[in-house]
Order: sequence, then structure tokens, then C-alpha cells
Amino acid sequence: MLFHYQPKLIKTESENEKALAIVEELMHRSQLSPEENELYELLIFLIEKFEQEFYSPNTSTPHSMLLFLMEQQNINKTDIENVFGSSEVVSKLVNGKQKIAREQAEILGTFFHVDPSVFI
Repeated sequence: MLFHYQPKLIKTESENEKALAIVEELMHRSQLSPEENELYELLIFLIEKFEQEFYSPNTSTPHSMLLFLMEQQNINKTDIENVFGSSEVVSKLVNGKQKIAREQAEILGTFFHVDPSVFI
């Protein structure tokens, strides 16, 4: 496994996805060599570090949280337009040109099944 993947700091979502795939592969093996076990533990540490920095609530904005949830749940603007009934409003929200109002945060919270405060 080390021959195919050299661990390094994870700096992008793409690198994180690759590391997650390797961790998942290692998790499904019945017996890990000592080297594979070390790689597994190191990747878990690197993934956690990346995700804490990248997805930390302290650094996220309502807009970035909206985009993150859309990506994670494979939601597009049209899906949200159906809830809001206005493509213009949704376009402004998704493009970060309009601040998310409390009422809109409530709607988004219900839609994404999250606490509305993440959008405020």
C-alpha cells in the first residue's frame, strides 16, 4: 500500500477524497500489516486535521455552509428554487450576493435537515 500512496498533508478536497478511499479500503481488509496499520492511523490523523480546518464552524460562513450542504447532498439550485419559489432569490443566495435572512435560514434548515443557525 505504501508503494502506491505516499502520505502527505492533505490540502484539497480531492486529496482528502483519495485518502478517505484508502482508509476505507484498509478498513475492509481482514489483516493489516504493521506498515498498513501505521498508514491507516496516519491517514485518519491527516483526514481529521484537514476536515477540522476545512469544515470548522468557526471558519465557515452561511454561504459556504450552503454550498457545502448542496455539494454533500447533491442538491442543485433548481431543487432549492422549488422550495423558495424564486429562482432570482436562490441565485443571489447561492452566488453569495445576498445575505441569508432568518426566515430563509429556517427554510434551508428544514430542507437540509440541519439547525437553521448554520445559515445565520
